[in-house]
Amino acid sequence: MTKIFVKVKTGAKSKSVRKIGENRYAISVKEPPVEGKANAAVTKLLAEYFDKSVSQVRITSGRTAKNKIVEIL
Repeated sequence: MTKIFVKVKTGAKSKSVRKIGENRYAISVKEPPVEGKANAAVTKLLAEYFDKSVSQVRITSGRTAKNKIVEIL
């Protein structure tokens, strides 16, 4: 299991994942932070980035914040 620290930008023009340090990533998603849409997009994007299934990626802290802690199983 790996813990990573993520800073999320919602409502972006394109989706992207950038590594900004050891275990630190900046993520941009198109979805707005409404009804968990942005969190779902972050989870899906990280699953693709790390070549994991969506069920192996879990936001453990910061569900309503820009800064999140995510576990990759």
